[in-house]
Amino acid sequence: MLRLQALRPGTFLLFCRQASKAGKTIDSDALVRLEEGYKELAASDSKSLLKKHLKKDLFDKLKKKTTASFNSSLLDCIQTGLSNHDSAVGIVAPEPEAYKTFAEIFDPIIEDFHKGFKKTDKHPECCFGKCNDFANLDPDNKYILSTRVRCGRSVKNFPFISCLSESAFAELESMISGALNTMSGSYKGSYLPLSGIEKSVQQKLIDQHFLFRDCDRFLKTSGAKRFWPAARGIYFNEDRNFVVWVNEEDHLRIISMEKGGDIGKVYERMIGGVEVLEKHLDFSRDERLGYLTFCPTNLGSTIRASVHIKLPNLSDNPKEFWKLMDKYNLQRRGTRGEHTKVEGGVYDISNKRRVGLTEYEAVKEMYDGIRALIDAENKIFK
Repeated sequence: MLRLQALRPGTFLLFCRQASKAGKTIDSDALVRLEEGYKELAASDSKSLLKKHLKKDLFDKLKKKTTASFNSSLLDCIQTGLSNHDSAVGIVAPEPEAYKTFAEIFDPIIEDFHKGFKKTDKHPECCFGKCNDFANLDPDNKYILSTRVRCGRSVKNFPFISCLSESAFAELESMISGALNTMSGSYKGSYLPLSGIEKSVQQKLIDQHFLFRDCDRFLKTSGAKRFWPAARGIYFNEDRNFVVWVNEEDHLRIISMEKGGDIGKVYERMIGGVEVLEKHLDFSRDERLGYLTFCPTNLGSTIRASVHIKLPNLSDNPKEFWKLMDKYNLQRRGTRGEHTKVEGGVYDISNKRRVGLTEYEAVKEMYDGIRALIDAENKIFK
C-alpha cells in the first residue's frame, strides 16, 4: 500500500475506495469463525442486544456481505459480542459504511438502546442550547463528587479504529495532535503520546480518572486495541479540566470535567473545545444517524453527561433506584466507568440516549434525572 504520509490529509478513504473492489467475498476462514461463533452465541444465555436481534434468518442473510470500502464483514462488526456473551450490546462499526451495509442488524439495536429511534427517524441538527439552564445541582457538595461531559468525534474520510492500518493511525494522530496544539486561552495545553508516558505515571492518571486503560476485553475483541499503544495519546489543558483522548475508542473523546455538580459550567467548556477543534478537523456526520462513532450506543449527539455520585439511601433501595433510572433514561456504571465495579458507594450515572435528541436535550435528560435522584435521596428515604 502507498505510504499514507504521502497522501494529502483526508484522502485516505478515497485512496482505499479506489484500491479495493466492492463486494469481495468474505474470507473462508472468517466465515467459519463467524458460523461457529454464532452457534455458540445462539446456544448461550447471553442477554446482549446482538443475540436478541440477530435471528438465524437475518444472520444467514448478512453473513457473506462485505462493505465496498474496506471489505468489512459481519464478523468485524460482531466479534466482540461473539467473544463476550456478557456484552450488553455486542456490536461495533469498523467503518462508517458498516452502518448501511449491515443496517438490518444495526437499526433494531439502535432503536432498542436509544429508546425508540426507528429506522425511519432522522437525528436532529446539532443544538447545544443554553448552558446557564443547568444550575449547580449540589452546591453544598453533599452527593456529587465530580461532573464530566464528553462527546465523541470521528474524522471524516477515515475508517473507525478497528479498521485503521498502522500508517493510517499515524496520519490520523498527526492531524489530531496538530489541531490540539492550536488551542489557546483556557484550552491551551500539551499532547502526550501514550507510548511516551511512563507506566507509573499512566497508572496514576488512570486512578485519577483522566486516562483510558488497555485492559478492556470488550474493546480488545472488537479490534480497537490494534498496534497498542502506537498513535494513542491524551491532551490536557493547563488546568486539567479539559481533556481529549486520541484513538482510544473513537478518534477523539472531547471531555470537560471538574469536581462538584456545576453541570452547566462543565458543559459550556466542552462546547468551546468542540467549536475550536471543528475549525481544524472535518468530523464524520450522517444525515440520519448524526455524528458517527465506533459503537452504536454513542451515535447522534454523542453526548455523555455524567456525575460521580453517592446515594447511600437509594443504594439500599435498589427497586426505587432502578425505577428512577428507567424513568429518566439514565445509565449506571461502576466508579471507573463501563465494565467496572462500584467503589466506596460511588456510582457513575449518565444519560443513556444519544440518538434522536439534540445535545442540549441529552444533557437536560441527565440533569433532570440526577435532580430526581437527589430529591429521592433527600425526601423519600429520610
